[in-house]
Amino acid sequence: MNEDLTDREQEILTYLSKGMTNKEIASELCISRHTVKAHISEILRKLNLRNRINAAIYALSHNSES
Repeated sequence: MNEDLTDREQEILTYLSKGMTNKEIASELCISRHTVKAHISEILRKLNLRNRINAAIYALSHNSES
């Protein structure tokens, strides 16, 4: 997707594109919701996006590169 994102951030971005909530992502990855939120904030910063919906759209439009 984007080489600036860490593997974990790319993984979380994929889950976002599937419409998963922070709670669902946290459960899937065995991490806290706070950690998911921190990763999403960093994804938004790195990709210069405004919200998780924009991040999901980004992921869906760039999925052929993953």
